[in-house]
Amino acid sequence: MSGSPVENGDMVRRKISAVVALAFTASLVTIPAASAGTPRCDTQRIQAAVKDLASVGASGISVTVKSPRCGVWSGGAGLADIRTGRKVVGNEHSRIASNTKTWTATVVLQLVGEGRIGLDDTVDQYLPGLIRTEHYDGRKITVRQLLQHTSGLPDYMDAPFWSDLEAHRWDHIEPLLTVEQTLTLPPPDRTPSGFAYSNTNYNLAGLIVAKVTGRSIGAEIEQRIIKPLGLRDTYWPGDRTTLPEPDLRGYVEQGGKLVDKTAWNVSASDASGALVTTGADTTAFWTALWTGKLLAPAQLAEMKRTVPEEEGGGYGLGVERYEHTPGFVTWGHSGYMETGHKVRNAVTDDGQRAVTLLIGSEQFDSAKVDTIVDDLIRDLR
Repeated sequence: MSGSPVENGDMVRRKISAVVALAFTASLVTIPAASAGTPRCDTQRIQAAVKDLASVGASGISVTVKSPRCGVWSGGAGLADIRTGRKVVGNEHSRIASNTKTWTATVVLQLVGEGRIGLDDTVDQYLPGLIRTEHYDGRKITVRQLLQHTSGLPDYMDAPFWSDLEAHRWDHIEPLLTVEQTLTLPPPDRTPSGFAYSNTNYNLAGLIVAKVTGRSIGAEIEQRIIKPLGLRDTYWPGDRTTLPEPDLRGYVEQGGKLVDKTAWNVSASDASGALVTTGADTTAFWTALWTGKLLAPAQLAEMKRTVPEEEGGGYGLGVERYEHTPGFVTWGHSGYMETGHKVRNAVTDDGQRAVTLLIGSEQFDSAKVDTIVDDLIRDLR
C-alpha cells in the first residue's frame, strides 16, 4: 500500500536529494575583465548558494546569476535527465511557464507606447461581443485589468475540460477556446484589491495583440524581444512537444515516483505560459527590461504600479514585486507548467543583479529555494 501524498512526496524528495548532492556543476560564462582598481569577481557566494540548492529535493536546477563584478554566471545542481544521469550545467532549455506573462505584458506595453493599445481601453473595443455573460462583460474589463489580474475573470484551468490534463497532453488548443471555457465558470474569489490570478487574462491579452497587429503574440514576442536582444535559445513552441537539446527534463510525481512529462503540447498556454528558453536568455530579457532597453520610462513605470496579491507581495503589469527588507526590492515572475517545470527568478530594481532558476520537478522545498534566492541576490556584488 502506498503512503499518503505527503509521505510519498517526502520520500521522492529524499531520494532526489541523495542523487542531487552528487551532481553539482558550475561554469563561468562571461566575466568582465578587471582593471587594477576594479574589485575582482568572487564566485564563492554563488557557488555556496548552488550547493545549497542541491539539497532542496528538486531533480535538477539550472542556475544563472548576473552581477556587476561577475557578469553572467551559469551552473547547476542535480540532474537534467534522471534516466541518463546527465548533470545540469546551466545551459539547458526549459519551459518558463508563467514567466511568459512578463514577455506578453512587455509587448502590450510597447504597443501602448506606440499608441495602438490603451491600458484603460476595454476588451470590447478590441474583441467586440466576445465577453458578454451574466457574470462577465468585456465593456467593463480593461487591458490594464487583464495584465494586473484584476479583471474578475476566472482561470480557464478551473474548467471541467482540464480535470484530466493527460487527456489533452497532445492536443492543439486555440487560446480562444480557453476564453470560451472561462465564461462558463462562476466568478473567482478575489483579494480586497480585486486581484485574482487567472491565465485567461493573458490569453485574452494575446488575442488583443493579434487583433491589433495582425500577428500572433508568439510572432510579436519574436520580433519585438527575441530578435532585438539576440536571444538565440528562446522560441515560441507552437505545437512542438519536445525541447531543444540540451534540455532540462520535466518530472511530475505519480505514485511516489518521478515520471518524465517533458513532452507536451502547451499551445493552450499561449500568451500566459508557452515560452521555451534558457536561464541565460531569461536573465538577459529581465535585465534588458529593467534597464530600459525594452520599454520607455512611462510604460516601465506603469508596469511597476502594483496591487496587493495573495502571497503578501505586489503584482504590477505582468511582474511580481517583493520587498524583503525595507528599501530592498526585487522583481520577477514565478511559473509552473504541467510538465513539472518551474521557474523562480529575481532582479533588483536597478536591473544590475539577477538570479534565475529553471527547475525540473514540481516537488521540492520551495520555502528553502526562496530563502536561498533572496539571500543570494541581496549578497551579489
